[in-house]
Amino acid sequence: MRPVRVIAVLGLSIVAVGACALPVIRGDFLKVAKIKKGSRIAQAQCTLCHLPNGTKLNPFGTDVKKALTAVKSRSVNAAVLQKLAKLDSDKDKFANEKEWKADTLPGDPKSKPAK
Repeated sequence: MRPVRVIAVLGLSIVAVGACALPVIRGDFLKVAKIKKGSRIAQAQCTLCHLPNGTKLNPFGTDVKKALTAVKSRSVNAAVLQKLAKLDSDKDKFANEKEWKADTLPGDPKSKPAK
């Protein structure tokens, strides 16, 4: 019975570490992109990069992951932001940078800057 408990504790620890790492990426994005506190993007929490169910990445989250891999970084920095800026992750005809400057969600095609 003891080995089962050890495996269960280790499994839960791994899940907890993974869950704690992601808000750091969100926080880095908010800081590097100069997103204001209280803005729609800041209030989006997990849905900035994840679908509402919370487990799968939305298109912007997928692009963030690819950009982090491309620049071999574990945190959002200027190089990552530069890779994300010109993309249109949610295919709504607005570049990600335009969306975050307009305080709309770059991973949600229904959230668009005013024309």
